[in-house]
Amino acid sequence: MTEYSAFDRARFMQEEGTSRSARTEFARDRARVTHSSALRRLGAKTQVLAPGAGDFARTRLTHSLEVAQVGREMAVEFGIDPDVVDTACLAHDLGHPPFGHNGEKALNEWAQDFGGFEGNAQTLRLITRIEQKVQNSEGQSFGLNLTRATLDACCKYPWTRENAVNDTGADRSIKFGVYEDDIPVFEWIREGAPERLKCFEAQIMDFSDDVAYSVHDFEDAIVENFIKLEELSVQANEDQIVSEIERWNGNRIPRHELVSAMNRLQSNQFWLTSFSGDPKQAGQLKNLTSNVIGSFVSRTTEATFASNSSSGFARYAADVVVPPEVEAEIAIFKGLVSFFLMSAQPRQTYYEWQRALLSELADELLATNGEYLDPYSRIQWAKASNDIEKHRVIVDQIAVFTDAAALKLHNGLIGSKRRTL
Repeated sequence: MTEYSAFDRARFMQEEGTSRSARTEFARDRARVTHSSALRRLGAKTQVLAPGAGDFARTRLTHSLEVAQVGREMAVEFGIDPDVVDTACLAHDLGHPPFGHNGEKALNEWAQDFGGFEGNAQTLRLITRIEQKVQNSEGQSFGLNLTRATLDACCKYPWTRENAVNDTGADRSIKFGVYEDDIPVFEWIREGAPERLKCFEAQIMDFSDDVAYSVHDFEDAIVENFIKLEELSVQANEDQIVSEIERWNGNRIPRHELVSAMNRLQSNQFWLTSFSGDPKQAGQLKNLTSNVIGSFVSRTTEATFASNSSSGFARYAADVVVPPEVEAEIAIFKGLVSFFLMSAQPRQTYYEWQRALLSELADELLATNGEYLDPYSRIQWAKASNDIEKHRVIVDQIAVFTDAAALKLHNGLIGSKRRTL
């Protein structure tokens, strides 16, 4: 296994007397995330479908566990520390608010003039200050105080909002990984790192996330009867679906490559032409997801080994190489979920209700001068000296909530004037 240096194992706040010889520093990182309240809350946060919408669908927690399983196996394959990758995969969605990406959109719109909102930047903020574990003698919180290598592996977008890039997806959201007032710890994490370049461990986390959510969201949408597989075999529908997939990925992948990817997937031995939920089909669907994930990972692993001649892969020694065919097939799965679920017209009223609920809740928490904030946020509210800082406290508070907690507080403060989940 690749050796990591004392620099990689360093913590932003030095700790004394907490090490056990049986565990590495990176194993301690993983334990801290595993036992965090933030990870537990993901069990009640939307992945694509709301928690409780069905017995089968993933939550943010089960999604994160699946990402970690993919990432850890890839880390072992490349000979890098699996705990670094595992921890980054477990932590990658900790900053996401209620209602999934829809909630992220609502908070970003609400805080547009006060630094905005980005789930990955919120993750960094949560693990370096909001999640309560390590404090100095003055009471300053350092969050989970993870090692430099692990924190860097969590940085999917290692730049500020000022230097953000537009996402290639349909919503053209702004992607960045750190808020302005978190720059000191970010600069410590990124010391010596090439500008705007993700470390190898973060690239594995990012790829594992793409693999897991593209395939599993597709599986969930089939089981919950949103995706109609029989409609995919109709040529007119296929043309419309491919057009939606083109739009969803910002026309980044040529249409002919998407059509070829669709054909490859439909020729898979486990592909279904319909789904009724009977045990045989349920098993076949599970075999499809397993087969496709294994194919994505094996082809990417082979391409990465073939393209990197270095003797090691850790940190900045190499890059993950995703073959264009794999990128196109992942885009197909994402696009199918978008076409049948997220972009479907009947769902838009529901999504608008979710965004309005979070915006109304944010307005009310701001207007009530910190009265209904949790203990951590009340302390931060008392320290806030301007509108930017006050809005950030409200964003921090709402981002912590589960779906149910946000709905309960909204109904308690404002009243259930809108339909319930």
